[in-house]
Amino acid sequence: MKKVLKIIGRIILALVIVIALALGVLTIAEYRPAARETIIADHPAEAVLKTEEPMTMVIWNIGYGALGDNADFFMDGGTGVYTADRERVQQNLAGIRETLGGLDADIIALQEVDIGSDRSYRTDEREAFQDVIPGASEAFAYNFNSLFVPFPLPPIGHVESGLVTLSRAEIREAERISLPCPFSWPLRIANLKRCLLVSRIPVEGTEHELVMVNLHLEAYDSGEGKEAQTRQLLELLRDEYGKGNYVIAGGDFNQVFSNVDSPYPVYGGMWKPGIIDADTFMGGFSLLMDPAVPTCRSLDRAYAGEKPDGFQFYMIDGFIVSGNVQVDGIETLDQGFVSSDHNPVRLRFALEADAV
Repeated sequence: MKKVLKIIGRIILALVIVIALALGVLTIAEYRPAARETIIADHPAEAVLKTEEPMTMVIWNIGYGALGDNADFFMDGGTGVYTADRERVQQNLAGIRETLGGLDADIIALQEVDIGSDRSYRTDEREAFQDVIPGASEAFAYNFNSLFVPFPLPPIGHVESGLVTLSRAEIREAERISLPCPFSWPLRIANLKRCLLVSRIPVEGTEHELVMVNLHLEAYDSGEGKEAQTRQLLELLRDEYGKGNYVIAGGDFNQVFSNVDSPYPVYGGMWKPGIIDADTFMGGFSLLMDPAVPTCRSLDRAYAGEKPDGFQFYMIDGFIVSGNVQVDGIETLDQGFVSSDHNPVRLRFALEADAV
């Protein structure tokens, strides 16, 4: 019996040592971005924006090419970790690319774009979208960068993923602004380090610019992360609008806007989005979502073959725009969640000349 206990003790000690070493390595290798980092944007585009000119902008969380209608995901109550094989990732990316290419957008803001993750077979997904706007300027910022995510089983593994902004007009400057992380050690070391990707696009004939904020806010926190990140976003938008700039923030808020009636109730036991109080953005901003079509579906089970009745849908993707941006319409484009667990959302707008 003593020998058995010694063997068990040695096994436990060995496991403790392995776990401690793993935590040490991951802690040393933890992604620790600065509060603000300059992004070197590609500058092939020479065009500039013009006031009073009709434009379109599209936002889309592409689910890193692996969250098509066949997928379920363990964080949403499903079982999947690797939610697509290599072929299906390529199929999803091709579908997203085809859709984006047909929209003739002036600006595209994408979320969950992998550039070297195990979950998408180390595919550099930026390459799939670089020419959906011919000759576009492009900026990329990490939203998730982890040497190894050790959970669940099988583990998620290596992740490099982030935000991509494409613009028909030149992105003169771009910046990564870190958002508060609600997680403490050790959860923090292999978790998302979310950010705002701020792109500055000149406006012809003015000293002002369009400040375009691409974002993907916290999802699986208890609420305090979303609130802190939203407060920081509000401060940035107010500051830029106060300078006379045109401001558009768009992406996956993981929250609903209080001024938009959502027809999609949250069923018991399902993930629940936060709420952004539109009153906190009073004083020159509009919060916009299109409730006609859900922007996101739950990943508690696959969507292919399911009936929409009783399925969990959400409305969490939208825009916040400043008062000097004339909005001509917002539309969620129903793609049936074939290539991603989100639908793209299109904003039609123009920059007001008399606001400069």
